[in-house]
Amino acid sequence: MDMFKKFRNEIDSHPEAIYVLNEPLENRFPMHCHDKSQILLVEGGIAYLNTHDKQYYIPARHYVWIPPRVDHNIKFNSSSLVIHNIYFMDEEDARHPFYGKLSIYPVTGVVNEILQLSASWKGHILPGNWQHELLTTLKHILPHTSGRPFSILLPTTEDSRIQDILRYLHNNVSEPLMLPEVAARFGYSVRNLTRLFKQTLNTSFLQYVKMLKMIKAMELLLQTEMNVSEVAYEVGYSGITAFSNTFQQMLNMRPSDFRLLK
Repeated sequence: MDMFKKFRNEIDSHPEAIYVLNEPLENRFPMHCHDKSQILLVEGGIAYLNTHDKQYYIPARHYVWIPPRVDHNIKFNSSSLVIHNIYFMDEEDARHPFYGKLSIYPVTGVVNEILQLSASWKGHILPGNWQHELLTTLKHILPHTSGRPFSILLPTTEDSRIQDILRYLHNNVSEPLMLPEVAARFGYSVRNLTRLFKQTLNTSFLQYVKMLKMIKAMELLLQTEMNVSEVAYEVGYSGITAFSNTFQQMLNMRPSDFRLLK
């Protein structure tokens, strides 16, 4: 049995147990799912979570809730990240409004305290001991303590018609990336390229580019020593005010506050 199958079987081998894994192991595996729901907490950088149609960005001091049996894989861009994984027994989670939706939330208050307390635990936490009771309580309070979801994600697609365009956008994120110019470069009318984005990605060209620039800005703020003005120019904004306002609108915090997550 290879390492991936052993890992997946180990998590689900005791349905009533909670499984704790405080090491960055899942990034070695392909798209997969578990019968258990999962919390993944990131400290010190950004993790990337992929589903079949979206790529989510999980910044430091945030956690992602992954419902049971949702296909995903996780990638890290730094060996210095600290990762905490907790896999919870299924209590018909997929039917609950909170537990049934993959979402990302900031870690605050008692949730952070419990996650830090469990940072040294490992393996199966069986019913009947205080660790299991504590982690079960953590799961049950999440809907009441997690606040507003963090909604930075990029839609993805396997549609070959748009792959070269998306690659161009990613490689030129420091440019203005205006719709008419990009459409002309790839032989589309503005109307047809607008329709293609909506059909394949279910978003607009403008929204995709705005999200892409904010994601690049997040990476630069957490992984470099650039100041906010330098980051703004690096992602194609001519002024810091417009950049900061867009960042605030999309991430619910100013760029300077986001940098403190580092």
